[in-house]
Amino acid sequence: MLTLCIDTAYKYLTCALIEDDQILSSYSKECFKKQSEEVFSALEQVFTNSGRDKRSIDAICISEGPGSYTGVRIAMSIAKVMGEVLPCNVYKISTLRLYAANRENCMVIMDARASRVYCGIYNKEQVIMEDQAIEIKDVDVKDFTVVGDGALVGKENDYGDIAEAFLKTRLYWEKVENIAYLEPKYLKESESYYR
Repeated sequence: MLTLCIDTAYKYLTCALIEDDQILSSYSKECFKKQSEEVFSALEQVFTNSGRDKRSIDAICISEGPGSYTGVRIAMSIAKVMGEVLPCNVYKISTLRLYAANRENCMVIMDARASRVYCGIYNKEQVIMEDQAIEIKDVDVKDFTVVGDGALVGKENDYGDIAEAFLKTRLYWEKVENIAYLEPKYLKESESYYR
């Protein structure tokens, strides 16, 4: 199966072309809030480098959020169009689960602004804490490898290899049965945010 993977949910623009268990070609660049300007040239580069035709893909997988409101919608719009035009199967995965990439005892943190973060905790294939929006002061990173915006909690920033993460998290891709209803994953605020 030839799958195009796209993540535009946060700081990076990542596109990867995966066939079976191999990345044929990938592109990843930090371009926060500029993904829409670069996504089509990145896609062109991925297909050119792989020697594959855009019409040959069987599936597309995107990160569904949480993340930048506009960023998430860039990949989602491309998936909807390609899913209709080609047609091909469309899959989605939580951005936080994608970034966790099946690491052991991993806490993924993304800046959600206003002293909040999007946070999820994973231990390999297990979800320890569902993705949620919480205040930074409530984040306890002890005993965890921190991925994402670690600087917000006194750690190093680490986003990993997002193209490789798509391959590692393949078992958790969720097939979208009706792409007309494909919507970004927005997280409700924690109750503590309203206090």
